[in-house]
Amino acid sequence: MTARTASRLAWTLWALTLGLHLTTLILGFTVPSVFESGDVAIITTFSIFVLTFATVGALVASKRYRNPIGWLLSASALAYAMGGLSGAAVEYATSAEGATELPAIAHWLNNWVWGVGAALAATFPLLLFPDGHLPSRRWKPIAWSAGIGTAMLAASIALLPGRFDGTRVSNPFGIAGSEDVLDALGAIGLFAVLMSVLASLLSLIVRFRRAGPDERQQLKWLTYAGGVVLACMAASFVVEGSGNSELSNGLVTGGLTALPMAMGIAILKYRLYDIDIVINKTVVYGSLAAFITAVYVAIVVGVGELFGRGDEPNLALSIAATAVIAVAFQPVRERVQRLANRLVYGHRASPYEVLSSLAGHMGEGYSTEDILPRMARILAEGTGARRTAVWMHIGEELRLQAAWPTDQGDEPNAVPSANGGLPTFPAVDRAVPIRHEGELLGALTVTKPRGESLTPAEDALISNLGSHAGLVLRNVRLTEDLLRSAREVRASRKRIVSAQNEERRRLERDIHDGAQQQLVALAVKMGLARQLLSGDPGRAGEVLEETARNSVEALETLRDLARGIYPPLLADQGLGAALAAQARKASLPVEVEAEGVERYEQGIEAAVYFCCLEALQNVTKYAGATQARIRLAGERGRVSFTVGDDGRGFDPATTPPGSGLTNMRDRLAALGGTLEIVSLPGEGTTVTGRVPLASPEPP
Repeated sequence: MTARTASRLAWTLWALTLGLHLTTLILGFTVPSVFESGDVAIITTFSIFVLTFATVGALVASKRYRNPIGWLLSASALAYAMGGLSGAAVEYATSAEGATELPAIAHWLNNWVWGVGAALAATFPLLLFPDGHLPSRRWKPIAWSAGIGTAMLAASIALLPGRFDGTRVSNPFGIAGSEDVLDALGAIGLFAVLMSVLASLLSLIVRFRRAGPDERQQLKWLTYAGGVVLACMAASFVVEGSGNSELSNGLVTGGLTALPMAMGIAILKYRLYDIDIVINKTVVYGSLAAFITAVYVAIVVGVGELFGRGDEPNLALSIAATAVIAVAFQPVRERVQRLANRLVYGHRASPYEVLSSLAGHMGEGYSTEDILPRMARILAEGTGARRTAVWMHIGEELRLQAAWPTDQGDEPNAVPSANGGLPTFPAVDRAVPIRHEGELLGALTVTKPRGESLTPAEDALISNLGSHAGLVLRNVRLTEDLLRSAREVRASRKRIVSAQNEERRRLERDIHDGAQQQLVALAVKMGLARQLLSGDPGRAGEVLEETARNSVEALETLRDLARGIYPPLLADQGLGAALAAQARKASLPVEVEAEGVERYEQGIEAAVYFCCLEALQNVTKYAGATQARIRLAGERGRVSFTVGDDGRGFDPATTPPGSGLTNMRDRLAALGGTLEIVSLPGEGTTVTGRVPLASPEPP
């Protein structure tokens, strides 16, 4: 059977049931003797009963046509509608208005169809709930017992010979002489049906013990409906004691409508996870209603009886009862709410309390030492987990940032994450990603105690907490990034100061060992030449020529020192010319390209120039390259440089940076710039630096 055929059949049965019941109502209200004046409560609740069974059955059968529960509910509703119509027809035929002989089939149908409807509703739906299958093959005898018992009970009534009660009509299908056999058959059938009902109730307990989270929520809905039925039955006994049997019957019939409604919600999973809230509110409002009733009865009735005025209304006592209720209502409500929370959620916090607690702490601080441990603890309190953990996405892995309890668990400190996806966490029951604007920022993991599983409400709570935690982790990461940047700036300043001091010492050594020695030698030779002028002019001329050569060498030495401090060519002609001049002195071919490069601040030009020289020096020393290239580019708002080679390359992830690269990073970082190194073994190295033209103010 296709889904479309099943849907058409289900709603056809619903329309047939509705038509039969409407015919019953029309017949009853047009012929006053069919419905008595006191039957309004019964008629109303019976109408709701039939329509509820029929509608829920049609919905389930059309949406889940492979689940027999929908068809069973529809069949039960149809049986009750047939019973109602045949009963109304019998009442009409025996009334003064009818004064006619009703066909025997109507009497016959009215006798046994009620029992079939009741047996179908009380056995198979409970036994097959919620998935339409038996709990196991061991329960097949119970199903057979329910089916055979229902058939035996119906047959014992349908085949009983003789006249129908209160009529002269005989059973057209009665078997003469079978009274004893049919009585025994009926007793056995009734016993089998009752035992099947008890076994069906027991099957629900067995299912609950074996059920997963979704199935437990479904069973909770049915349990809640059972509680409503019991409450209505208890109320009906009280009403019955007051002599109002019609209202008593109406309470029972109306309470039974909760069963198909709960089945429909559970099977179709419409607002399935709200059952905990429904139970919680029922406990709260039921307890408050009982409290108000008890206080009113105790004061108005009890005190009135004590003073001998229980038969007369006492305005003062009513006012006193209202005052007591008004004063005590809020404290009682809070205590009852805590009791309901404890009943529904156990020792855990309710989902509302969990989210409220997180929202309350979001504005207090965003350090990992504060908010993330709180988040882990709040999650543990809301789920009853054995351990919860908060992870942060750093680099290519998720790192453990906080856990509850705080002692070290079995989880690793870091889990690799590929392509921004959620990795597999070992030994956890649930992992939820934390995202903000589509970016993976971290994860929440929950591990339940051994033998326990997450309920759908807890699972929904974890998902909600994960969606709310995205902004928290974003702010935590920004705070940590700022702190890390501040630490890096402080460290780079120390390195820059150290490098400057080292540079000063180098210049001092170079001047002392080079230019200073040369100048001292020049002074000595010039003094020697002065002495030789009078005695040996030829020798004095040779000394002066040597002095002239030494003075040129000293001048070149001073120029080299000046170039190390700030090259004159850089100051005169800019980056392109200065780097081209240095490229011509290199020991390997170096290509220099400058595109869109203008003149910049002295500090920017010096940083780019010396970073390029440092990179070129690394190529010469370590790369084993045959050629290199330097590219300068002036872009909007920044200047960039790239130094590449075709050398042996290296793995930046496993090779620690040397002092040269560290100095380059520090130079650029001081100007708000960045340095990027791309290299692979055997494929050369590319060093790229970028410097903004508007340097940020130092923090």
